[in-house]
Formats: sequence, C-alpha cells, structure tokens
Amino acid sequence: MSLKNRMLVLHPQDNIAVALTDIAAGEAIGETGAVAAQTIKQGHKLAISPIAAGENVLRYGQIIGQAKADIAPGEHVHVQNLGMGEHTQDYAFARDSVALAPISDNRTFNGFHRADGRVGTRNYLGILTSVNCSGSVAKFIAEAAQKSGFLDAYPNIDGIVPITHGTGCGMSGDNEGYATLFRTLSGYAQHPNFGGILLIGLGCEVMQIADLVGGRAIRADGALRYMTIQHEGGTRKTIEKGLTELHGIAALANSATRKPAPLSQLMVGMQCGGSDGYSGITANPALGVASDILVRHGGTTILSETSEIYGAEHLLTRRAVSVEVGEKLIERVHWWEDYTARNKGEMDNNPSPGNKRGGLTTILEKSLGAVAKSGSAPLTDVYLFGEKIDKKGFVFMDSPGFDPCSVTGQIASGANLIVFTTGRGSVSGYMPTPCIKVATNSEMYRRMSEDMDVNCGDIVTDGVSLEEKGREIFELFIAIASGGQTKSEELGFGGVEFVPWQIGAVM
Repeated sequence: MSLKNRMLVLHPQDNIAVALTDIAAGEAIGETGAVAAQTIKQGHKLAISPIAAGENVLRYGQIIGQAKADIAPGEHVHVQNLGMGEHTQDYAFARDSVALAPISDNRTFNGFHRADGRVGTRNYLGILTSVNCSGSVAKFIAEAAQKSGFLDAYPNIDGIVPITHGTGCGMSGDNEGYATLFRTLSGYAQHPNFGGILLIGLGCEVMQIADLVGGRAIRADGALRYMTIQHEGGTRKTIEKGLTELHGIAALANSATRKPAPLSQLMVGMQCGGSDGYSGITANPALGVASDILVRHGGTTILSETSEIYGAEHLLTRRAVSVEVGEKLIERVHWWEDYTARNKGEMDNNPSPGNKRGGLTTILEKSLGAVAKSGSAPLTDVYLFGEKIDKKGFVFMDSPGFDPCSVTGQIASGANLIVFTTGRGSVSGYMPTPCIKVATNSEMYRRMSEDMDVNCGDIVTDGVSLEEKGREIFELFIAIASGGQTKSEELGFGGVEFVPWQIGAVM
C-alpha cells in the first residue's frame, strides 16, 4: 500500500477512497484532479468520482450504502451523505468453496493435554457460578485461597478464576435463553484451559446445579466438585468447604505439565472491537492470513458477531462447504432481523459512536471489514452461541457484536486462544483464555502500547505486506499458546469479562 497519493482505493470499481493521512481542505487528492472539499481525517472516506443521490457507494468493490444526496469528487463521505438502503445479495451457496492446501511441517505448541483429548493453553482452576446469587461467595473463596498462599503447593496451576455473572434466575426454565446459558456454563465447566472446576449455586435458582451436573461426568478427568450455599449452611461454611474441595481439584490439576501438541489442537476465536476505517485494510485481513495458515495446519478459527457480518454474509455463504452450511448461516441472519425488530432496534444501529469517529459509517461497511478476519478458507460449519465446536477449519459461531459477550460464547464453544483487533483501542482480557490484542493503526498502538500486542499500522506506514504481518500473528499464536504472556494477562485482566448472552424476559 503506497503513500504516494495519501489515499487508498481498495478496488477498481470503488467510487470512494480511504485517507491514509489527514487531508486538508483544498488539498489535491492524488491523480483525480479533484481537491478535498473539507478536511478529511485519516481513515475516513472521500469521493473520487461523482456519486448521484440514491447511487450505491462502493468500497472493496461491495455496496456499503447509498448516497443520501449528490456527492462531488473530493467530498467527505460519511453519516451526513451516506445511508443504508437496499443491499440484497446473491448468496451463491458453496459456489466458491475451495479447500486450502494443507501444511505438514510438524509445528507444535506446548500445551496441557486433557483426558477428553483436547489441549489447553492455560491451566487455571475455575470457580463457576450457576447464578448471580452465588457470585460473591465464589469471589470470597478465591480471595481466601489467594491470601492463604494456596497455590504455593501447586506450581503448575496458573491461578484461580471466579466466573461470576448477572443471570441464572428470574428467567424461564425451558426457553432459548435458558438453553443458551446452559451451553455457556457447560462449555466453561469442560474448557481445556481449566485444570479443574468448583461449581457453586445458591440452591433455589432456575439454573439448577443438579441439571448442570445431570448425573454425568462433566469432565473426563474427574476434576469437578459442586455445592450449593443453602445446602452447606451459609456463606462461612461454603467458603470452608470450597477451600477443601479446591485442594482436591488442585492436586489433580497440578499433575498436568506442558507437552508438545500439534497445531490442529489450537482453536482461535477471532474478534474485533472499537473498529475504525483501517480495520478492514490492516489488522483484519492480516488476521485473515494468520487464520488461513492455522487452518492449513489443521487448526480451527472461529468468526462470530452475527450483527457485524450483516451485509457481508454473502461472502461467507459462497465459501460454505455445502448448501446446508450456507443456509444455516442465513437462518441465523434472519433470526437476528427478527430479534432486532421485536426489540425495536435496527441492524444498522450496530456502528458505535467510536466506530463512526474512526471513519466507519454503516453496518455494511463495518461488516465487510470484519469478515476480512476470516481469510479465504471454506466455511466448515455454523454453530449456536456456546455450542461445542466439533469440526476443524474455519467456522462461524452466532453471537451479538458486544465483544465480552461474543468472546464468552467463543470460549464456551472451546476457543483456547482469542485474537482481538481494534482501531480505537481495547482494554480487556478473558480468563481462562489468553487474548492477543492487534492494533489497526500506528498512532493508537503508540498511545496504548502497554495494552497492544501487535501493530498492524506498519502495513500502511512502512509497507509491510499482509502476508508478513499474518505470519507474525500466526507465530504469536504459537508463542502465547505455549505459555507466553499477553499484555492483558500481564495487566491482570479477565476477572469481569464473563458475559453470558441473556435472551428473553427477566421475570
């Protein structure tokens, strides 16, 4: 990407360009013969040809909306003159699905091998709650363990993570919301990044511990204990019993040590948040390259945030391995259209004020950039939120665009690594799964370097290729999965970002 013209045209059919630096009013814009009609900030769009009112505005060669008024070359293209309109696409199910050539170089990472055949990238103890009412007691147990030096005797355990949330009761016991929470809690209880789980409920909640346990072995290694506060006799007795049970779990978890594992055991959840005009140019396509490399090694990558692929879903249906898989994705898109309508929302409500300050205007534009994270691999399957992912390759998991909630679903589905691209900046982590933060632009990376793991701004500023940057991200997958610390882990993030998706009425 050259800085010669200080703007970037992403496709020959595009009628807009993206400013690579701030462009002052009156400044000539490349070789178009036009001048900027007003100041165009870095990452924002400007017209490079006349666009009539009602005409499609194109970026990436795709529709990102329609002009609300006539737009002259050199004018800023944004919320004042660009809106959502008709965006019907040809889904062409499975038409462009082409398998990627496998890579057989025997690369490995060092992980924790579990009894169910999966491999963890971390070895935490989890204190998982069935309901908000047991959240404080879970934290009390974790605090008591930490104050007592509990982990001194268990050097192979990375820490104790209380998993608390705001639901589990005041809900129906047999609807979609209940099923979603059940999948989420079950997924965390079985997650390979946990060496053991202590499951705590109050006792009278809708999400019953007995139903979660269900008379079956949730974990193949037996490293799970459960209790309710009401049965144990209150807060103090539950803390005492909890510490005793934690010792039993810790003895099992501590026996695990890092050993080589094939890259096919990596499952990477791909997220973007605080996106900007550079997201679809730098970090997201670079992550797409890394995703393809991992898929070629037999691993799994997960794209999510259904509300943030809206308008770009046709790019995924064409790559589906079958018509049925493509139709599963569209079924989820239609579900979201109904979900937003019955809650008096719109799919185009998704771009946030920060997204818009960064240069993004419509959900169509945001979605096209977000889908770039998926690379070019075939779409192997489509899963519900928190549903266990049982296929390799590139997959999609249904979720909201709210980042902590979407990541919660990906982890429940089995992701043992998260990669998060951001243009505006993000400060969060997601225990028990490490999260790699990828900056879309160099300015934000410098400003928030203590929180960012990778800078993709150099794709624009220094001419680094997407392939080079994708390889850098892929190598970081292996380093972090093998025990390297992410910036969010060093800062201690991950204790409050467990956010189950609440669907349905709170009663």
